[in-house]
Amino acid sequence: MLAKRIIACLDIRDGRVVKGQRFANLREAGDPVERARRYRDDGVDEIVVLDVSATLESRLANLRTIESISTALDVPLTVGGGVRGIGDVARLLDAGADKVAINSAALEQPALLAQAASRFGSQCIVISIDAYRSGERYAIATHSATRPQARDAVTWAREAQEFGAGEVLLTSIDRDGGREGFDLDLVRAVRGNVNVPVVASGGASDAQSFADVLEAGADAALGASIFHDDDARPRDVKDVCRARGLEVRA
Repeated sequence: MLAKRIIACLDIRDGRVVKGQRFANLREAGDPVERARRYRDDGVDEIVVLDVSATLESRLANLRTIESISTALDVPLTVGGGVRGIGDVARLLDAGADKVAINSAALEQPALLAQAASRFGSQCIVISIDAYRSGERYAIATHSATRPQARDAVTWAREAQEFGAGEVLLTSIDRDGGREGFDLDLVRAVRGNVNVPVVASGGASDAQSFADVLEAGADAALGASIFHDDDARPRDVKDVCRARGLEVRA
């Protein structure tokens, strides 16, 4: 069994780290390169960088920012934001990303996942899903959670894997920034329908919440504001996970 991963997320807007709640009311949270280095030194396994306004502004994630972050890191880097075609995937990989997260464009043109996986390998392609509870199921919203979609999140995760996605970045819109704990039911539902790694995002409240979602089946758990606000460090999270009997990376 592969060791579980602890991931730090940097939401970027205008070259600065930002964080809000349910994708709104964004506040500044520092310089992305400085934050990335700090989290690396604190023992994080990976960094995810999401340019949160890129799709809304019909542009690709800021390549200069990505290059600066990748140069400063020696841990894997996933980048998402504004990907519209295979050329955008190539540009982000050339800028230093190890994996590219695709959200809105994948729903509009699922074949993009197959094209990207064929050209670069499934291990490079992440399907990013922003989900929220809608009655008895989970629905999807795109464009930074501003456009609800008539798609079931669990079904779409399975289909995206079939198209070639090698990982699922699963964000609970309901829990995003709320510090109420991860949506364990959402994670269990997706975990039971895909064979690729699932990264849980949205709702990290304390170190124990990371252990909770990893025990629920997530292969990795992502934190943002909990790290930005110095309420926990990746090393602390790993210590708690080990105490709960979970295998995490050294």
